[in-house]
Amino acid sequence: MPYETIKIEKLKATLNRIQKHIYTPIASLEVTAYVTKEPVAFDQRRSGLEMGLKPGDKWGELWDCAWFRFTGSMPGTAVGKKVVLLIDVNGELCLVDDEGAPVQGLTNVNSEFDYSLGLPGKRVVHISSCATGGESIDLWGDAGCNDLFGHYRSGTLKEADIAICNEETRRLYYDFEVLLELVEHLPEQSARRIRVRHALYEATLVLAEMAEENIVAAREILAPELAKQGGDSSLSISAIGHAHIDLAWLWPIRETIRKGARTFSTALRMMEQYPDYVFGASQPQLYLWMKQYYPKLYDQIKARVEEGRWEIQGAMWVEPDSNLAGGEALVRQILYGKRFFLQEFNREMKILWVPDIFGYSASLPQLLKQSGVPYMVTQKLSWSEYNDHPHHTFMWEGLDGSKVLTHLPPEDTYNSPAAPRSIVKTEQDYLDKNISGHALMLFGIGDGGGGPGEEHLERLMREKNLQGLSPVTQEPALDFFEKLDSQAERYKVWRGELYLEKHQGTLTSQARNKKYNRQMEKALRELEFAATISLSLGRAYPADELELIWKETLLYQFHDILPGSSIARVYEESLARYEELLSRVEALIGEYYGRLAAGIDSRSFDRPAAVFNSLPWERKEWLQIDGSWIRATVPSMGYRVIETAVAAPLEEFNLAATPDMLENEYLKISFHADGSILSIFDKGLEREIVAEGSRANVLSLYHDNGDAWDFPADYSRMKAMEMGLPSDIKVYVDGPKAVREQTYRFGESTLVQKILLTSQSKRVDFESSVDWLENEKMLRASFPVRVFTDAVNCDVQFGHIKRPTHRNTSWDSAKDEICAHQWIDLSQHDFGVALLNDCKYGFKAEGNVLDINLLRSPSAPDPTCDRARHRFVYSLLPHGGDFVQAQVYKEGYALNVPLRVIGISSSGGDEAQSNSYYQIDSPHVMIETVKKAEDSDAIIIRLYETSGTSLTTDFHVKAPYGKADLVDLMERELEEIAQGKGTMTLSFTPFEIKTIRLSGSE
Repeated sequence: MPYETIKIEKLKATLNRIQKHIYTPIASLEVTAYVTKEPVAFDQRRSGLEMGLKPGDKWGELWDCAWFRFTGSMPGTAVGKKVVLLIDVNGELCLVDDEGAPVQGLTNVNSEFDYSLGLPGKRVVHISSCATGGESIDLWGDAGCNDLFGHYRSGTLKEADIAICNEETRRLYYDFEVLLELVEHLPEQSARRIRVRHALYEATLVLAEMAEENIVAAREILAPELAKQGGDSSLSISAIGHAHIDLAWLWPIRETIRKGARTFSTALRMMEQYPDYVFGASQPQLYLWMKQYYPKLYDQIKARVEEGRWEIQGAMWVEPDSNLAGGEALVRQILYGKRFFLQEFNREMKILWVPDIFGYSASLPQLLKQSGVPYMVTQKLSWSEYNDHPHHTFMWEGLDGSKVLTHLPPEDTYNSPAAPRSIVKTEQDYLDKNISGHALMLFGIGDGGGGPGEEHLERLMREKNLQGLSPVTQEPALDFFEKLDSQAERYKVWRGELYLEKHQGTLTSQARNKKYNRQMEKALRELEFAATISLSLGRAYPADELELIWKETLLYQFHDILPGSSIARVYEESLARYEELLSRVEALIGEYYGRLAAGIDSRSFDRPAAVFNSLPWERKEWLQIDGSWIRATVPSMGYRVIETAVAAPLEEFNLAATPDMLENEYLKISFHADGSILSIFDKGLEREIVAEGSRANVLSLYHDNGDAWDFPADYSRMKAMEMGLPSDIKVYVDGPKAVREQTYRFGESTLVQKILLTSQSKRVDFESSVDWLENEKMLRASFPVRVFTDAVNCDVQFGHIKRPTHRNTSWDSAKDEICAHQWIDLSQHDFGVALLNDCKYGFKAEGNVLDINLLRSPSAPDPTCDRARHRFVYSLLPHGGDFVQAQVYKEGYALNVPLRVIGISSSGGDEAQSNSYYQIDSPHVMIETVKKAEDSDAIIIRLYETSGTSLTTDFHVKAPYGKADLVDLMERELEEIAQGKGTMTLSFTPFEIKTIRLSGSE
């Protein structure tokens, strides 16, 4: 037949006919299910509701669980044949052995998935390569009534059959499939395309009948084309099996544990069948669950790791959101993650494995470099909506100048089908193929889909060196990076954050979780400081409990939990756990500070209290103790005993509050009738803060029909709904605070806001309490200010970055919503205004307007998202000089880290009435962490340069020590820097992190 008349559609029809002849059912299995609402252990497998099932019978609702029993006997027609079971319970199922250990995961064919990447179902269970007839079949499996992505897909038994596997037909299917797809991607008039297409046509003619001899003949026709090799290639592809597993998302955490067992057991079975198969999986938290819940499976994984065919991946405890997690939390992600893999598998992790997170903080390269992690892999930047990232292989340079080699798999997926189209797309789309001859492919089905199936591995067997395609080798990702690294000097450099132009809604969604995260990070910092300074008094350090609490906090920083993109149950459970964790940490803080306070000499006080300050500068703040206001001055990272019997006289406060004005020594604030601010006049600087003709603290509601990930990009072009007039206004002076309290009612919701101006402070606080019951709305507050600048300064982990306030280019416009932690700031050289907060992360800065995203109420995937009560504080801080000169970062910390007051009895003690444990002379160096070392009784102190300058400063340590060493973030020694002295001199480069280990005397 002429080449032109060989229709691709006819060849595809032949492929479908071959597929239908692979399996021949010969008998049905007896099926019994024992249904429960939550998972039960193997030894309780019969405790649920017993149901006998036939195909089509319903067994459960969404999130129901069941132990399934499959029984049967091998019929005589199976003698001498390869026999399999075909099982699909329309849910996720894990077959187990006689001890209840996972053996193989099965996934419903009727599952939501991107079918362009392949079919997700895994339904085939190998029983015998040569049946003798009469064999008994008795299998148990643990099932969940949900699909890969948590959705309910009918909950009925679809099939449970004994079937003959026609092995030669199965092999023919993959021969035919690979060559057919190769034809579709070869140049139209290439000789290779024409020859392969003709061979497929000849095989089609032979297969008019699917007789055994015709199957053999068709394979013989195709064999020469499969045997043709590609020769020398300009690009080689490293492929590794992958099964990205979200630790929670559209399912609860408890289901993730079972997804892990299904996926990992399937990977082990595939390794038995395919000797070339190399599989990898990340996240120590997931491995820990396997160790705790499935120890026999865990031992099998360890054996494959030792063999070199299972690559443990990732340098963090989970794959966290790197926008929202705090700096020290990211350090602990790496510290605990790397330590786990080193202790459990004797493997040093060198790759940050974060294929799916929603943006990449500019702080990460330094954290990775200081942790011995030179490489990073991700693909999420391919999701950006407006601009294509210009590289797939590049050196990523962080805000301090550290660089890590970064690779984005050019196929732009971590669910590659490993088909010819995957290889062709990789070669065609690889942006750096002019200088790099290596690319990475991550193949398999994730989120409980069991990773790679036989289809992926059968294709790869045929694609190792197939003419017309770049060669593919299955190997660990680390081997790939080491090859890539050999030409590191040739790659381009990308400096600063890797901003994802999508999912900006995740900076605000599920506000209560975000607030708890901030509170946990700060409380854990406080506890470690309190426990560390207690060591000198012989108090035990709660190392084991701290590690457990830290690890659970890190779990909730997973990139679909902290960003707010999971289902309601995930947040019901995490909020309950956060409450318990925070309560426990606060109790421990009180306990450790209480022990310290009990040893202080307070005999000269009538009613003494110890005030503790964990920040590294002296703080002068108002405290309310037993109803009295007292101004306390507390030294750097220490304490002071104060007298609580004498309150400050009212005349000290210098405050005024009228229905339309608040005033203190520094500021005068005037209000509009709707409660917004008409004027903030800085009396010392003699300048107005609010932009001419504008109002500040305008609370606006926007229509928001997005989901947890995204809100409409043009939301601000829609008419905003302002709050209108307050339903109630109260103005009063409360000790050192002038207060305007106003109540707004809108829709079904209520907002009560206290605007506070405190004596001897230029900070204006907006304490807000919201009963939020809106649907598909977004609440924001904006501040037009009299500052002219083209960049906004944004607080990020261990430093700050600048982002444009203009929209000159598509790159600028794409960053309309930005992430920051404790503050953002607009500054000229001589003046600026900062916007601070205690739990928010989403901001906007356009022109001269600072804007904060307070609340959202999307309806997917959680239809109740944030319909709840919220309490939060944001603050406006005008200042002279720019934000560095004004030391704005200190105000951000002060808002988030309160002084701690501990009442004590008047008694004698050994401790002084005032003490400073650590002091740093430079105002631009922050002491972020004081803790006990992981593997010794030494003290770890982590500092960083905050302003982006080089400096040298003295660091004072009160407690005696034997020597001081500079260590990396894994607490491994780098160099000795001091010996036996209270003061050491430290030099910093811009934004540099230094970690010091203080060891006792020998």
